[in-house]
Amino acid sequence: MQKKGLLHQVIQHLCCLPGVGPKTAQRMAFQLLQRNRDNAKALAEILLKALAEIGHCQQCRTLTEHTLCEICVDASRDTTTLCIVESPADVWTVDQATVFTGRYFVLHGHLSPLDGIGPDELGLDELERLLAKGEVKELILATNSTLEGDATAYFIGELATKHKVQASRLASGVPMGGELEFIDRGTLSHAFKGRRKIE
Repeated sequence: MQKKGLLHQVIQHLCCLPGVGPKTAQRMAFQLLQRNRDNAKALAEILLKALAEIGHCQQCRTLTEHTLCEICVDASRDTTTLCIVESPADVWTVDQATVFTGRYFVLHGHLSPLDGIGPDELGLDELERLLAKGEVKELILATNSTLEGDATAYFIGELATKHKVQASRLASGVPMGGELEFIDRGTLSHAFKGRRKIE
């Protein structure tokens, strides 16, 4: 196996993508270089353009090439409801999968003291300034269902209480189409605790 040269470097760099191991990276590299050079060139050009032009929205902190993202400038969005998420990818996921019509605030992570990630690193000072203005009436805490995500949601819930803003946590539990025998104990426990009345 070749351990030097540009081909090896391309394969190595493709491995930085989530879920892409050496074999997948190798297939991608050969596909782009052997059969799809036009698309490879277009991909390289758009990545360079994106790196140069995409930054963070000054209001919600998601990725955008503008000062404010499309959601923040959309006058039809509900400015009184704010959904708190951990990453820009979560904004896309929630916006495409739900009927949520409010706005977002992106943390870019979760509280993790062992990794040196505290409230300042998550922009919670910015969030608190936003809450202090009084326009936001409800926070939807859509952090991940992990210990760190739960701790982050709890911390932000305390900020919401301080500013008299209603806070709610996303429900978690049995997925649509899920069968109980295949659900892990933690998920099932959350589902029981978060059960709601049938109307």
